[in-house]
Amino acid sequence: MSNKDRLWTRSFISASIGNFLLFFAFYLLVPVFPLYLIEKYHESKTLIGIILSSYTLAALLIRPFAGFVLDMVYRKPVYLIAFFLFVITFVGYPLANSIGLFLFFRILHGFTFGFVTTAGNSLIVDIMPASRRGEGLGYFGVANNLAMAVGPMTGLFLHDSYSFDVIFYTAIGSGLLGFLFASAIKSKNMADKLNKQPLAFDRFFLFKGFNAGLCLLLMGIPYGMVVTYIALYGKEIGILSGVGVFFSLMAVGLIASRLVSGKMVDKGKLLQVIAFGTIFSVAAFLMLASLKFIGEGNLVKVLFYFISSMLGVGYGLIFPAYNTLFVNLAPNNRRATASSTYMTSWDIGIGIGLVLGGVLADTHGGLQFAFWAGSLASVISYFYFVRIAGPHFRKNKLR
Repeated sequence: MSNKDRLWTRSFISASIGNFLLFFAFYLLVPVFPLYLIEKYHESKTLIGIILSSYTLAALLIRPFAGFVLDMVYRKPVYLIAFFLFVITFVGYPLANSIGLFLFFRILHGFTFGFVTTAGNSLIVDIMPASRRGEGLGYFGVANNLAMAVGPMTGLFLHDSYSFDVIFYTAIGSGLLGFLFASAIKSKNMADKLNKQPLAFDRFFLFKGFNAGLCLLLMGIPYGMVVTYIALYGKEIGILSGVGVFFSLMAVGLIASRLVSGKMVDKGKLLQVIAFGTIFSVAAFLMLASLKFIGEGNLVKVLFYFISSMLGVGYGLIFPAYNTLFVNLAPNNRRATASSTYMTSWDIGIGIGLVLGGVLADTHGGLQFAFWAGSLASVISYFYFVRIAGPHFRKNKLR
């Protein structure tokens, strides 16, 4: 293999480790925040969903602007600035003495998260060979999944054993260490030489990615419900402890399937990978929503953890495939815009899932109905992809 096709460079390894530590800080708090808001502020699930979704809303609002900026300037300095600001914002949570101040820090954190993840996703494409893009994005995503494997479980362990402040400071420490690894990345200045083009809306959003973005949005709805409310749903079906294992097993499935899906994408199986991964996820969501019919007991626990692995496999297949799909619809000088559109679509779905999950849980006596609604969204996503988004990609792809 020539040096030109070498994937595992020092920069790629540093970027992956930095990405792991950033997402570890993120996932550390995902299952803890609903518990934190209930215990400290005694808020309803509906308000909790709205407050937590403000993070996602802020991230999706900033992503189009981030993609535009990153296509215009040297990406690494912007990435490092956004990374540092993301880490520092963690300090605000333990300092917030009111729900309004907490909401302020949540929105600010969402802005920084949207910028740093868009920048990281664009920068990693710059430092990997084009011939191994699907594989590289798959491995890079494994860092996220490893963080998902240990982050939520660690967060819930710290919640049971220590104070919330310890959790926040652990997140800060992880983020600062990740920043050091991110600083070691070496990349070329890929700024758009056409930055003198007139400002237009299509510089902020990849219109060719609309159909695929809608499919990804629909898949984000049930995902947002699960990662946010699974600890509360566990209590509803009699699983009072060990919910952190759900995230670990989900991450195992994500990692295992990512290692396969990236290579399949590079072999031209992109559309098949997305279709199969979506079907797998649909089946898992339907099973998860059905658990309450079974009652409580060992069978529910076994199925609960089995479903988490199924979800991991399904999403591990579609993540690198969708990422590559968006990049392959865009010219080289619009890579950051493509990444922004990909991540914005996902963020919107997550945000809808956060709010809808809380509202449906409050109005229908629990989270089961919310998961049924999420299952329906994933079914719609599958049929829309097979009938519309997939054929559209075949017709408009650039590579």
